Amino acid sequence: MTFTPEAVSKLYPDIKSAIDMERVSEGYTTKIRKSTNANGRYLFDKLNGLVPAIAQDWKTGEVLMQAFMNEEAFKETLKTGMSVYFSRTKNKLWKKGEESGNFQIVKEILIDCDNDSVLLKVEQKGNSACHTGYRSCYYRKLKNGKLNIIGKKIFEPEEVYKK
Repeated sequence: MTFTPEAVSKLYPDIKSAIDMERVSEGYTTKIRKSTNANGRYLFDKLNGLVPAIAQDWKTGEVLMQAFMNEEAFKETLKTGMSVYFSRTKNKLWKKGEESGNFQIVKEILIDCDNDSVLLKVEQKGNSACHTGYRSCYYRKLKNGKLNIIGKKIFEPEEVYKK
């Protein structure tokens, strides 16, 4: 599937892309690249060009997942209005929902004070952000030295990720 506002609107006719497509240009991403924090660091200058990217439900504030973005993933996210990450294990861009259908429509993008992490406020489509089948990747809680499952499983990964 191609991540374009047109493709997304066909799948989900009730939504509109939150990213203003007129703002998405090389000039816009260049401004972000050139913006510096107090230490003079650029957004993609640490961690070998990667930044942690946290996806948060834009309505509830629930933290859904954490992944990484490189500059190309960031630009693609701006361009499409959909979450695009960089897979460190596969060494390539990873379009959230590409295999599972669990897309993230970006509503807001926030950059932290040190220019070294990104917060994506998203509308989660498909009800699950986690590849293990849970809504959030943070479905386990550490209590008294034990990890307890506190989330509800939404799907079985073997049924969704058939290769």
